[in-house]
Amino acid sequence: MARRKNSTGETTDGPSFEDALAGLEAIVEAMEHEQLPLEELVTQYEKGSKLLERCETLLQGARERIELITLRARNEIREDAGDAPPPSAETDVSDDDDDIRLF
Repeated sequence: MARRKNSTGETTDGPSFEDALAGLEAIVEAMEHEQLPLEELVTQYEKGSKLLERCETLLQGARERIELITLRARNEIREDAGDAPPPSAETDVSDDDDDIRLF
């Protein structure tokens, strides 16, 4: 398998998600439409299982990164909201005579 650098600069073993998915699709296509000998079917199934596992691993990593980004964004929003001064009674000037009350 090829060694690649991911977006964080870490070296990983195996194909990219897109390459693994394309390989998996090709295997499924061959298994469905070609008359392959049993040994070839088993070999293709084994390759497909490894590619599927690779896709699932990459998807799980992507999900975790998205969750982390989302949590960071939520925390930044909370921090930004925390920077604003709370409304004070002095800024809320209302005249009780001008209020419209239904009850």
